Order: sequence, then structure tokens, then C-alpha cells
Amino acid sequence: MSELQPGLNASAGHAPAEDPASLADHSLRDDVRALIDDGKTYVEAELQFQKSRVALVANRGRSGAIFAVGALILLHLALITLAIGAVYALAPAIGRWGAVAVVVGLLLIGGIVLGVIAKRRFGALSMAFSGDSRR
Repeated sequence: MSELQPGLNASAGHAPAEDPASLADHSLRDDVRALIDDGKTYVEAELQFQKSRVALVANRGRSGAIFAVGALILLHLALITLAIGAVYALAPAIGRWGAVAVVVGLLLIGGIVLGVIAKRRFGALSMAFSGDSRR
């Protein structure tokens, strides 16, 4: 049989009897300290996790934005090429200046229509935030 640890009661196998009130106070203090330590540990872990998430989002967001800008640049160049090609295609039928006028006119009309639609959408959005429910 193994030897008993110092301070243990040989007959019961537990610590010698102390005042129950002091045991309850001591236990409650220890529990509160342990709870506070656990809370601090949780907050530190949560902060570290959120920092990691922000770093990941910033990294992915930055690279996503770079690819989006590249895509928009290529799309813009494709549309410019389309406009130039339309001028070349129309030139034999209506002349160079006529082709330029038609292409520029259509682009201006398209830009104005899209601008009016955008203005209406932003107007509806601002009314939604201002609380005005006329529309």
C-alpha cells in the first residue's frame, strides 16, 4: 500500500476537518479568481482571433481589389476598342465624321440614361434613410 500524503486523515482519506465557513469562503474566493482568470484568457483569445480575422480579410480584400481594378481596366479597354471598331465599321457607309458622330451620340445617350437611373436609385436610397415615405 502507498504511503499517505502529509496532512491527510488516515481513516477518511481527506484533509483534516476545518471550519466549514472558512472552507466555503476560501472555495468561493478561489472560484471567483478562477472565473476572472478564465474571463481574461477568453478575452485575450477572442482579441487574437479577431485580429487574425481582420488580417485575413485585409489581405484577401486587398488582393481582390487589385484583381477587380485589373478587370475593370480590361473591360474599359474592350469598350474603347468596341467604340473604335464601330467607327471603322460605319465609316464606309456614312463617312468618318458621321461614324464618329453616331458612336459618340449613342455613347452620350447611354451615359445620360445610366446617370438618370443612378440618380433615381441614390434618391430612393437617401429617402429611405431620411424617413420620407412619399415613394
